[in-house]
Amino acid sequence: MKLKLLGALAVVAVLAGCSSQPANTGAATGTGAATGASAVVPGSEEDLVQNVGDRVFFAFDSSTLTPEDQATLTKQAQWLQQYPQVRVQIAGNCDDRGTEEYNLALGQRRANAARDYLVARGVNPARITTISYGKDRPVDPADNEEAWAKNRNAITSVIGATPTS
Repeated sequence: MKLKLLGALAVVAVLAGCSSQPANTGAATGTGAATGASAVVPGSEEDLVQNVGDRVFFAFDSSTLTPEDQATLTKQAQWLQQYPQVRVQIAGNCDDRGTEEYNLALGQRRANAARDYLVARGVNPARITTISYGKDRPVDPADNEEAWAKNRNAITSVIGATPTS
């Protein structure tokens, strides 16, 4: 009888350790609000993501910026003017439909559209690089319209500081 009770307690203890809550690994996920004054360093990637927005989205087979995209990029341009030492990379992405070659070219057009908008708003083009990942880096791997819409984007990332002369 005692053996059964001990076995049952052991099972309960093991199951209690298998909580459905994810463990806090300390890794930043880019979601949620800052929890302290020092949580976000001004001019950092986290600052861009949380306070400005790091991506714009495109319609199917398009590299045309919508008014919403332009509003996000205007905020990015203002942020970049506030932090003139920051360099960024804009990555153009596509959904998984179409050939690899076509999607690489479309992703590049999307990255260029975002870069050109920032440059037209006064950002020094030497501070911006572009790259196309085509369909190789999906935000959402699902195979439906909602996922495809998320994957048609241009994402701005902080890559460093401009060297001082």
